[in-house]
Formats: sequence, C-alpha cells, structure tokens
Amino acid sequence: MNASSAGGALCVGTHLGNNPAVGQIEAVLAEAHSVLDRRRAGVLLHISSLPGSGDNGDLGLEAYRFIDTLSACGISVWQTLPVNPTHVDGSPYQCLSAHAGEPALISLDWLAARGWLSKKPTHKTALSEKQAGLQQAFSAFKKDLYSPYHHTYAKFVKSHAWWLDDYALFTALRQKYRLKPWQQWPPALRDRQRSALMLARLRLGSQIAQIQFEQFVFFEQWRELRDYARQRGIVLFGDMPIFVASDSADVWSRRKYFDIDERGRCRVVAGVPPDYFSATGQRWGNPHYNWERLKADGFSWWIERLNTQLELYDWIRIDHFRGFETYWEIPAGSETAINGRWVKAPGEELLDTLFKTFGALPLVAENLGTLTREVEALRHKFDIPGMLVLQFAFDGNPDNPYLPQNHTENSVVYTGTHDNDTSLAWFESLPVAQQAYVRACLGNPQLGMPEALIQAAFRSVARLAIIPMQDILGLGKGHRMNTPGTTENNWRWRFTWDWLTQQKLDELALQIRIHGRSL
Repeated sequence: MNASSAGGALCVGTHLGNNPAVGQIEAVLAEAHSVLDRRRAGVLLHISSLPGSGDNGDLGLEAYRFIDTLSACGISVWQTLPVNPTHVDGSPYQCLSAHAGEPALISLDWLAARGWLSKKPTHKTALSEKQAGLQQAFSAFKKDLYSPYHHTYAKFVKSHAWWLDDYALFTALRQKYRLKPWQQWPPALRDRQRSALMLARLRLGSQIAQIQFEQFVFFEQWRELRDYARQRGIVLFGDMPIFVASDSADVWSRRKYFDIDERGRCRVVAGVPPDYFSATGQRWGNPHYNWERLKADGFSWWIERLNTQLELYDWIRIDHFRGFETYWEIPAGSETAINGRWVKAPGEELLDTLFKTFGALPLVAENLGTLTREVEALRHKFDIPGMLVLQFAFDGNPDNPYLPQNHTENSVVYTGTHDNDTSLAWFESLPVAQQAYVRACLGNPQLGMPEALIQAAFRSVARLAIIPMQDILGLGKGHRMNTPGTTENNWRWRFTWDWLTQQKLDELALQIRIHGRSL
C-alpha cells in the first residue's frame, strides 16, 4: 500500500474549523449575494505586472499604491490571474500546486521591515536574488526567538498541513531531482511508498522547512494586502483554472482523482478544439479528472480547493467553465487538439455539492469559446454570472451576444482579456472596412481606440466592466500578456507609473462616474 493519502483528505468541517482564515472565509460567503449587486468598474492586472525593481511585480508597496490608485478613480474591483507557483514558462494556468502561493510574488521589503533581511542579496538574476533573500530571511526568523510571528507561523503550518505537507515535500524533491517531473523520479518516490516518503522528509527537512516558511510569508503578505484593499472598498477578484498541471503536487499526491496510468502518465489530456485563437485548437496537456472517483468521495478535492481560493479572493472566476458540463478529451499522444472528443462531466452534481457545502459562492464563469445550451443552462441554474468580450462582438451577426445591445445585467463585460491582444493592437490589425463596421456598431464615436471600446464597456448594462491595464494605458502592439497556443514570450508584461498620467486617471474617473460605476 502506498502513501498517496498522506497529508490528504480531511473532512470539510476540519478544514474550516482549523483554518486561521475561517472568519475571513465566512465573511466572503456571507457577502456572496453581493456579487454583481450593483454597477462596478474593475481593472485586470496580474500581480507580476506591477512596477518594481525586481524581475516581476510583487505584494509589496507597489501593490498598495495600485490599490490607492484604483480607489481614487472609483474602481472597486481588482482582477488578477492565478497566483499559484508556476513552472519555468511562467504560465499561471500550469501551476505546481492548486493551493500554494508563488514565492516570486513575495516582497523582500516586507521581510526587511520585520528585521529578517538586513541587506539586499546580490545574485546574477532577480529570481535568484529573491530566493537568496527568502533563505536569509528564514535563517534570521529562526533566530528571532521573541517574534510574535512564531506563533502565527506554527498555526499556519498546522492548519494548512492538509496540502502544505505534500507540497513542501514535492517541491523539495523536485529541486533535488533538478526540476524533473515527478513521473521521472525513482519509482519509490514516484509511487509514494511510505518508507521512501519518510526517509525523504528526514533528509530534506531543512528544505521542507524553508518552503513552509515561504508559504507562510506569502499568505501573510496576501492577507495584509487583502485587508488593505477591503478598507478601501476594493474587491480582489481571483482566477481559478479548472485543470491542474500534470507535474504538480496535486496530481502526485492525489493521483486517484486523475485519469493517469500506473506511472503517472496521462491517458488523455485537456484542451479545446480549433477556435478563434488557433486553427489546430489548443492542447493544454493537463490531465483530465477521474470524475467517478471524485464523485464517490463527495467531491472533497474540489471542496478543499474552494477553501483555499476563498482564503485568497473575494470573488473567483472559474476558468473554462464549460469543462464542468462537457470537456474536450485529446489522446495523450496527439500533438494538436484537433483529434479530440467532447465528454460529459458531472458539473451539475459538483456545483450542487459545492453550493450546499458553502451555502453560497462568489463565482463568475469564464463561458467563452464554443458553448452549448447545456453549458449556459448549467450556469443559469446556479445564477453564476458570465463573461462578455467586446473584441469578439463584431463578426457581422446581429445576434452576437457580445454586441453591446445584446448584453445582460448578470454579466462581466471586458474590452479584452489576458488572452487577447490589446484593444488598440486588435483594432489596428483589422481591415479598414471592418474598422468602420466596429465604429458603426459603437455608434460612430468621436473617440479613438481603445477609448471608444472602454466607453462601450462602461455604458453596457452588464453590472461589472473590467478593463485590462494595457487598455487603460492606451497601449498597442507589443504589450500583450499571453498568446494562446504558444509557450514563449508570455506572462512577462509590466507597466511603469510614468505611463499612467494624471490626465488618463482623470478621464478614467470621469467615465466611471458618468456611467454609474463609482466605488
């Protein structure tokens, strides 16, 4: 018998009861009815895109400054991408854990302010500087015997052990084996034999403790930022990928919940068929779920996952919501997503279980792409708002649901998303005739782009309008966050404060106020 359940499933009540953030979670659920309760404006910007001196933005002072900027403009929603640990490609949708936080988002200044980092680490890259800083901070933390954080740290490690123990061991082993996926580890560790896990925990004890400390720091910094946002009326709107990465602590420790073989290899993988973004579809490569086993266990894995998400976010976007109704199943050996098939998923039973467990959930569905009546019926049954993307509106079909005149109140309207090019680059790429058609559909505004599209979003009857930061800044080609179906040169975009002039801020605040979306 292997130890696949080590640190594994506990009852829901245990998680909620022991979780130090239980009061915060209960507050979120109590307020769940307020999702899209009124007209609001929001901004889409990932934490990593914040300005700063490092290789990526973090949870430090720039994040607080951004919240102040949103509040001053009357913006009440900050939407981010997933904040879990990424692989080397940096994609927040292929994470090493569904529960852990990305250490690269930790602020070293926060550690220095608590006396755990006396000097700036000097290394070749910003990321290695970050890691060196975290190691120095943990060493100082252990010596700071009178710090009140020791009690908080011990409480965090204990209450999060149900995922943290497996994640810390997984990450330490992954470092030991030079980032090789767990399917390529020695069989005893790959298959989680109890004696091999016990020996690994003993030998890698210092590395495991370091990883646990980093997670503690991440969640502490996030909690403080979230409290600050709430004080200023800002909702943190997070993103939860429907799938998890094959090379992740989740699949390694809970393999029974995934459609993989005895060596951990995917039998089939996730993706979508040919669509707007790719003629060959998108082969994401994530393992599909073993839905029968998940269902037999009362969907406990999903309940655990929502617990963590609610500790981080006020609202949660479910990425690829349609996968709860039917999902695109691709043979693992296929190089593209063309040769797949749609397979029925027990989404109604899952959502029914989640809503009965939590009482209410502040969810938004990413319902883009190829939809069916069944997918929309599932969303409407649970009264989950959907998404409307203006860049998808102008195909000549008067019934296109993304056209402003076809919008509905229980929706979130976007000019574009992290998967779209900036609105200016998108518009400039259109043929002249189609540009004229876009302007005609928008009422031939005198405004340029992207201002005309932003105004259309604010005018929409959709209660929440989200504008990507690139569009607020009026940026064009070269400022895209992600190009679906590609694995290079994504997730690296950042802005600088000098791009955000006072004139832009004043114009933005005026539009938000005129269209009844102020904080």
